[in-house]
Amino acid sequence: MMHQEKSIFNIAVLVAALGYFVDIYDLLLFGIIRVPSLQAIGLSPEAVKVDGEFIISIQMIGLLIGGFFWGIMGDKKGRLSVLFGSILLYSLANIANGFVQTVNQYALCRFIAGIGLAGELGAGITLVSELLPKEKRGVGTSLVAGIGLTGAIFAYYLSKIFDWRVCYFIGGGLGILLLFLRVSVFESGMYNATKESNVQRGNFLMLFNKKERLIKYIKCVAIGIPTWFVIGVLVSFSNDFAKAFNINGVVEPGRAIMFAYAGISVGDILIGLVSQVLKSRKKALYIFYAITALFMVLYFNQANGSVETMYWLCAGLGFGTGFWAIFVTMGAEQFGTNIRATAATTIPNVVRGALPLIIILFKYLREQFGYITGGTITGAICLLIAVVAAYLTTETFNKDLNFVEH
Repeated sequence: MMHQEKSIFNIAVLVAALGYFVDIYDLLLFGIIRVPSLQAIGLSPEAVKVDGEFIISIQMIGLLIGGFFWGIMGDKKGRLSVLFGSILLYSLANIANGFVQTVNQYALCRFIAGIGLAGELGAGITLVSELLPKEKRGVGTSLVAGIGLTGAIFAYYLSKIFDWRVCYFIGGGLGILLLFLRVSVFESGMYNATKESNVQRGNFLMLFNKKERLIKYIKCVAIGIPTWFVIGVLVSFSNDFAKAFNINGVVEPGRAIMFAYAGISVGDILIGLVSQVLKSRKKALYIFYAITALFMVLYFNQANGSVETMYWLCAGLGFGTGFWAIFVTMGAEQFGTNIRATAATTIPNVVRGALPLIIILFKYLREQFGYITGGTITGAICLLIAVVAAYLTTETFNKDLNFVEH
């Protein structure tokens, strides 16, 4: 008989939430301190923009590679091994990041940190999904994401108090402290039962060797695409958009990220409750897609607006993209226990890893149509892909997760 926790307020949920808190702090720290840190190593304003896009793309490629590595490890060696290994890697990478002197050193540290950061969310969501009863799964995973995402707000306020190098040291230190808390968490009973049954685990190729499974995987990825268009383009480069909108005043990307993630945190918790009330993941998704679309329209129509309006629109966009928790949970629910960690860890990281492609598309469209129209078309494409994928995806609200893939 497999043990399942009855309460959503248990040590696994708490530790997964705190792990994601540190993960988000480290993941977004570069976006928050991008301008001052690159200026500090001697870059010109134009180089800050160009090299900033390069470094964030390299970090996302690290996340993409790490997603596959940690996902496979999560199914082969267990969910907890990933939670330990990933946090140790990104903690050490962030400490090293505090010592960089050149763009290439910076990019290398963000690449290694990206590999480490990739394991945290998927392993945490998989563990919590398998430990909680199905009627509480959505709320539990939403709490993990909602609490975790406040790490961005913490990173922003620390960046106002400490030098950017110290902020990286703090991120590394927090991760190492969290390792000690992890000792009290137990492995998933579902995973242990699968391990004992001697079924093939963590075979990454299983995601691709059946047409139906491959299509299911692609749809799971597509559902999350708008999130990183919003964060990686609209929010991270809100200062550049502000110039295009002729906004009077200076928009600070770090503050925009803080507002966006405050919105995402609230959205992530709320979507779990909405999903619970509607007894549907998909209906909750449609509502939050509509909110995202509304705030995109408002965002692209703020010509001659104010700095404060820009920040509040970033918060609204963040709230709309608070479907991240349900998106990752749906990824975990779609696949069997023997490849669940592989799927749940790679899916969000393939979305993150798609950011360089989104940036390439945006660059092409802005050269053809201008900054604002190019951004509008890119956003519309990302949203359309996600809505179609969600429509074609199977509902997973009441799905029993105790099954394996063959």
